[in-house]
Amino acid sequence: MQTLQLAILTVLVFFVIVSIHEFGHYFFARRAGILVREFAIGFGPKLLSFKRGETRFTLRLLPFGGFARMAGEDPEMSLVQRGYVVAVEEENGFVKRIVLDKPEEQAGLRRGEVRAVDLEKDLFIELADEYGASVRLAVHPKAMVVHRGEETQIAPLDRQFLHKPVGKRAMAIFAGPLMNFALAFVLFGVVLQMTGVPDANSDKVFIGGISAREDGQPSPAEKAGLREGDWIKAIDGKPVGGDIEALVEAIGASAGRPMTWVIVRDGREMTVTVTPDPDTGKVGFYPMPEMRAATAGETVRYAGMQMVQWTDLIFQGFRQLVTGNFRLDDIGGPVKTTQVTYEVASQGLDRLVAWTAVLSLYLGIFNLLPIPALDGSRLLFLGFEALRGRPVNPNRESMVHLIGFAMLMLLMLVVTYNDILGLVRR
Repeated sequence: MQTLQLAILTVLVFFVIVSIHEFGHYFFARRAGILVREFAIGFGPKLLSFKRGETRFTLRLLPFGGFARMAGEDPEMSLVQRGYVVAVEEENGFVKRIVLDKPEEQAGLRRGEVRAVDLEKDLFIELADEYGASVRLAVHPKAMVVHRGEETQIAPLDRQFLHKPVGKRAMAIFAGPLMNFALAFVLFGVVLQMTGVPDANSDKVFIGGISAREDGQPSPAEKAGLREGDWIKAIDGKPVGGDIEALVEAIGASAGRPMTWVIVRDGREMTVTVTPDPDTGKVGFYPMPEMRAATAGETVRYAGMQMVQWTDLIFQGFRQLVTGNFRLDDIGGPVKTTQVTYEVASQGLDRLVAWTAVLSLYLGIFNLLPIPALDGSRLLFLGFEALRGRPVNPNRESMVHLIGFAMLMLLMLVVTYNDILGLVRR
């Protein structure tokens, strides 16, 4: 693949796994009746922004994640206060827009000083005109407040996150990791459909992949020009058939001695000389039998097995972090992960799909850890609320998540700096 194609595929991988995570939050929040103000991919300054329905969709500069900003997730700040002079736009007996920006310039709109206002429960605003006469106006549940050039939809209590039942809030939070698990399961199944399963009646052995030497030197397979997908038809004049074990034994018995291989590539027979490593007796390739299409049952079983195996490996990595049995170089930040993704993309679409499944599974598991600012911590607070029968002080919870987010960003900067140093040293 060309460099541009690989770069696009690398970006697409991160876009997909982050988007599916945030879509989980967005979708289940909407189902619970929560107003989702923004669906964002990335953090920092906005690069692209558009509004659809009640939600603003944005693409931001720093590709370190994303968020679905729900009304009432943190205590709502009222933009309209007593004493403000505002202009209001009315329609069918309801206030549809409250304008704080230069209300005196809003021709055709009712203007006045705010005497009383409630945009969460009773939904009204009371205005006094220049003569002191007051009027009480009903506010529409989806009214907009215009402030500093931006429109913000009001959020009545029944549209706010904090005023929904614990179960609905927990589902809106858990849905992000859940969607990552679902994506990983589907992608593992897609990989099996792309590669197939070994045919028990196979009478051929193929090269499933070429492995590099640890010292960076070309392996015997690379020196001989062998490629992934080659059919090994015969060795030293003897047909190989489908016996992989016999092939491996024959190679091992010829350590350091040139062997004549007949391979078939793209329907054409070729004769190559292969000399197994004199020390290890290996050539440096992965033998693979003839493959067949996987059944639906095999696909589901394989996807489930991959989920279990990779989950175990991911938790092994977490245990090393807890016990301190790791080096900073063992932790991959955005730069290192991007580098690995780029390298995997160059190995073929099936490898990239498998790697995307692993990243999606990792993102889902990592977000469920009880670390402040992550979904796991927020679920923990909801668990406390369910046990106590009353919520934790929202301001204190917000402070915990804010500190946790700052610590995660600091760790991200340290790891990213180390990743960049690693690239420079290469």
